This record gives sequence, structure tokens and C-alpha cells, in this order.
Amino acid sequence: MAVYAIGDVQGCFNELIQLLEKISFNPKKDQLWFVGDLVNRGPDSLKTLRWVKSQKNSAIVVLGNHDLHLLAAYAGVKQLKESSSLQQVLKAKDVEELIDWLRCRPLMHYDADLNIAMVHAGILPQWKIRDAQQYAVEVETMLCSEKCLEFLKQMYGDEPNVWQDSLESWDRLRIITNAFTRLRYCDENGVIDLNYKGPPGTQADNLKPWFKITKRKNKDTTVIFGHWSTLGHYSLDNVIAIDTGCLWGGALTAVRIDNRENKKYQVKCEAKREITSVN
Repeated sequence: MAVYAIGDVQGCFNELIQLLEKISFNPKKDQLWFVGDLVNRGPDSLKTLRWVKSQKNSAIVVLGNHDLHLLAAYAGVKQLKESSSLQQVLKAKDVEELIDWLRCRPLMHYDADLNIAMVHAGILPQWKIRDAQQYAVEVETMLCSEKCLEFLKQMYGDEPNVWQDSLESWDRLRIITNAFTRLRYCDENGVIDLNYKGPPGTQADNLKPWFKITKRKNKDTTVIFGHWSTLGHYSLDNVIAIDTGCLWGGALTAVRIDNRENKKYQVKCEAKREITSVN
């Protein structure tokens, strides 16, 4: 069985199909790991959701910030413009089925045999892998419960910006969500900066990419993530970053991860999209 991790699709369905042809994906024996952000901004969010959902156990998906944005829009927490690419999902006949499936996807996937974890954006350097798994479940349980709407109403915001074990209620769930779906930079004390999105080397002197923090407690596990298009493909520090900006005119990337060779496959984006920012 081959296992491939795939970067942020964001509705670029044609590129996804081309990439699967390039890797000769066989759903009967291969597995796809999606780093989140299946939807938004690209032309075919609905096709992407339907296809990935149809793969069942052949596709593992973690939630990204754009996926959560879709959940919030469906719940009425966020209002979308009529021109939003997510409207095609909200107006679909099977929207309820798709949303119910999406909201019960995990924030983190960990394969003990491979010792590889997958998240959308990052894992706080203060967290060991087993701790991160437990924290992810706290949010996943809320999303997949009757309290989902209440959680989505409280989800948005940049505070608190530093982890403490004593955090409770919405503050605790919000920083867990932000870490898994929005993290790029923090300082050596683990204080998160969610505003700056540029490539490493252009940030303020006190900030580092989360995976460069000296005392990072999860560095013994390979972490695969997307979210950071200005970082692009990166395979050092026991992390593999695979958001290569397909939506921005870059490429959609897959990396084979089951044999430790980490071979990269890419398909160029058909055209650069005119798009607006979502954190």
C-alpha cells in the first residue's frame, strides 16, 4: 500500500484529479492523506468534497481553517457574499450530508507505525504528540456534537495566544483550534503570532516558525502540514510542508510518506485565481 499526503486543494478539483493520475492512485490499495482546506476560493469545492467523501477509508482528512469557515457559514455564524465559492456547497441538495461528514473529520491524524502526524497548520512546540492528540479530541468532540453551533460562535479570535494547561472553556478550545488550523509563527516561549504570513526570514526578530522552536517537544515525530503557501514545500526539521500555493498559480503537491523516501509529485495550477484573504 502506498500512502500519499496531499496539500491544500481548496476546490482545485481538476488539479487533484490530474495529480491522482500522476501518482497512479488505486483506491483499493492506496491511501490519501489530505492536510485540510479541501474547500474555498477554488472553482470546484463541491466536486472536491463529494469526491473525497466518496473515497471512504481510502482518504483521511484533517480540518483546515477554510473547512471550519464553511461549517460556520452553514451554521449561519458567518455570512458569505453571493459570489463566494462556498455558495455552491451551501446550495447543493446534499449539503447536510456533506456538512455532517466534514464536521466529524479530525484536527489531527497520527499513524504510530509510521510515527507521522498530520495537521493542517502546526502543533504548538509546548505539546508532546500524545498531548496534541488529546487536545485535538476536545475540539473534535465538540464539533461532532449538539454543541457544534455554540462552539462555532466562539471559535473566531486570536486570543489567548499562549498555551496554559489551566485554560478552560472557549479560551481553551479556541487556542487548540488556532494551533491546529492557523499556526505559523511563535516566539521561543510559545506565544503565537497569527497575523504574519510571509516566508521564514522575513518575520520579526522575536518570531520563529513553530517547528524551529528550540525546545519543541514533538520533534521526534514527523509532522505533515499545509496552510503556509509562502513556505511552500519544505522537508527539514522532521516536518514536511506541502501547501505549494496551487490556488495562487503554484502547484498541487503530493508526497509519498510510507517508504521514507518522501518522493514529491506536483501538478501545476491551471490559472491563478482572483481571491480574497481568509486567515
